[in-house]
Amino acid sequence: MKITTVNLRTLLPSLLLPSAVGGVGAVITAMGMDAYRQLKQPPLVPPGWVFGVVWTVLYLLMGYAAYRVRSSSCFEKEGALQAYYIQLALNFLWVVVFFRFGMLWLAAVVLALLIAAILLTMKRFASCDTTAARLLIPYLAWCAFALYLNVGTAVLNR
Repeated sequence: MKITTVNLRTLLPSLLLPSAVGGVGAVITAMGMDAYRQLKQPPLVPPGWVFGVVWTVLYLLMGYAAYRVRSSSCFEKEGALQAYYIQLALNFLWVVVFFRFGMLWLAAVVLALLIAAILLTMKRFASCDTTAARLLIPYLAWCAFALYLNVGTAVLNR
């Protein structure tokens, strides 16, 4: 798909939805940071500021990918967007389970489901726009790293 003009009526909501999910998630994360800081952490945990930067970029990439699919004339775009909304809901659910309730093992299960949902979203996005699917690769990689951190934290804090 070649996008020659930008439709702001489609682009802005596409960028705002994942950013809003991330913003609410950041508030929930901040509320759980005191408990999180008390947990033993696995090797390779980045400094705290990295998470905010990375998630901001990832939410913008997600939004732009969704915009590309939403702007396509692809027959399968509704199914692709449904998969996208499911992964976005799982993304938010992970934050709640991990930071609000401190249920580390359940959060790891949610994160594994999120990774599966991202893969499904990528597959469905690819049927409409291969660039949109590729834009989700950093998100997939970061969530795989997050799963390592989540499981590592759960193991160290049994």
